[in-house]
Amino acid sequence: MWSDKESKVDFLNFNEIAESIRDLITERELMPISVGVFGDWGAGKSTILELTANALENEEQEYIQIHFDAWTFQGYDDAKAALLETIAAQLVEAAAGDEELLAKALDFAKRIDKVRFMGLMAEGAAAISGVPTFGAIQSFFGWASDATDGEDDDFDLEDLQKDAKEIGKVGKKAKGLVKPKQKFSPPKEIREFRKSYISLLEAFEKPVIVYVDNLDRCLPENTISTLEAIRLFLFMPNTAFVVAADPDMIRLAIPHFHKGASARHQTDYLDKLIQIPVHVPKPGVAEVRAYLIMLIAQDRKIPEQEFDRLRQSLENSLKFSWKQEQVSVDDLLDGCDLDYVAELREEFRIAEQMASILAESANINGNPRIVKRLLNQVRMRKKTALRRGMQLDEKTITKLVIFERCMGIQATNRLYELIDTENGEPAVITELENTDKEFDVNKLPDEWKKELRFLNKWSRLKPKFTGVNLTAAAYLSRQNIPMGSVNTVMSGTAQRMLEGLIKQKVSSSKASTELIELTVSEEYISVMDSLIEELRKVEDLQLKTPGLYGARQLAMSDERCKANFLAFVKKSPPKPWLSSIIKELEGTK
Repeated sequence: MWSDKESKVDFLNFNEIAESIRDLITERELMPISVGVFGDWGAGKSTILELTANALENEEQEYIQIHFDAWTFQGYDDAKAALLETIAAQLVEAAAGDEELLAKALDFAKRIDKVRFMGLMAEGAAAISGVPTFGAIQSFFGWASDATDGEDDDFDLEDLQKDAKEIGKVGKKAKGLVKPKQKFSPPKEIREFRKSYISLLEAFEKPVIVYVDNLDRCLPENTISTLEAIRLFLFMPNTAFVVAADPDMIRLAIPHFHKGASARHQTDYLDKLIQIPVHVPKPGVAEVRAYLIMLIAQDRKIPEQEFDRLRQSLENSLKFSWKQEQVSVDDLLDGCDLDYVAELREEFRIAEQMASILAESANINGNPRIVKRLLNQVRMRKKTALRRGMQLDEKTITKLVIFERCMGIQATNRLYELIDTENGEPAVITELENTDKEFDVNKLPDEWKKELRFLNKWSRLKPKFTGVNLTAAAYLSRQNIPMGSVNTVMSGTAQRMLEGLIKQKVSSSKASTELIELTVSEEYISVMDSLIEELRKVEDLQLKTPGLYGARQLAMSDERCKANFLAFVKKSPPKPWLSSIIKELEGTK
């Protein structure tokens, strides 16, 4: 089995990206700087942060590296201040053993307590008294961070007075509930906060690098609060932030705080916070091949020396793929002093066959986390098969798991229905695998007809299923799908889209259209599968059933989803309004 955590070992040539980020954040003239590591869920953002931190360990200049996992603080009342407190705690720890440094670090920590108090005092009072803050807290963090941009005395007094009045109103409503021990002057405290931080870093003579991870997993309020806390440091010298996130998830969070923000305003907000975006590239066939081979080698527990040699050979092959052929399996294993080289060669060859379909399938797209989870699903089913005395090899299980992930739940259920009704040997599979004659597309189930390219590649994967009884394999797969099919793995953006479509109460929703546009089309099938599964739970479908309007709108946006949704509604008990939807989707209305 393979861990789902970020890796400190590079399997996908991400070292090149990490080294580029290192070059940016170690350039003193560029500081302060914020770098965004942008990518979809599971693309490898966390691994790139780890590799970047490791790359800095080899620099002559010493750095104070601080790691902040935003998701760890999800659900905490004081999550807004979590980043500030984490930075303060790490700096105090780094100063241990030096009295002068420690005094400066503790002074800075006290400044953060005051900034935190000013920001949260009004919100706490409001929560107790039931009085809304009307954005006072968010506004505070906004002007507090703007105060660090330029000279200490460059404050917009009108804005400060407006914010002070706003917080003051809350304070009056909550009079007697919150009694601070002393009065604070926000402009003065921000100036002191800045001076304390600059003085501390000068004493350290070390730049501070802050890595912020899992921001896109947080709820919108935590996401924006963390970004606002980052703004406090954006104009501080000798400081760099490296923020890993899915930019679409950040944009979705912005309207929760900035009501009515347009798409342009959402983009502008992110652009102002992240000075240099670095996008994680989508792995191609060569990268997925290398990833699979290294995962197999890792699982085999190959000795460290041989493991490093394999990894280095693959990394060099990827690095210079622009001018030379990729290294062959035989060349990789040449000189390998292991007793099981022949077995390794066979496993690596299977990985080569799988690489193309995993890299190019719309529902996988080479996503490293999905690939790893798919392999873990295979391993779990293999162990289950052994416990039940089923004579199923790993290759057969793998081929079926790939079908599940790439084709979706509805298409997979149809496959298992065919296996049941045709004594384990569906004729359509035999015809797909027969390359001697052209296949008749009309013989395909409706749920399969939009995936011809995938089916063509999948039918050529070994082992061939022609003449093989798949009853046991289908039974094993059906037993595992309810426990968490690999196809249900969705990014945060897709999950938001699913939630929005389930809540949709009208036939056409602008909000749903925006959610669909923000989600990559490769995830549409997973969302549609989840919608259909929700609709299956309803005994008597009605036009207002949650998810029905959303499924219809998604079906109108994607041909594959339309085919799956049509197959579902056609099997539902006939109703006049359902017939109308069917005609509309078929274009006959």
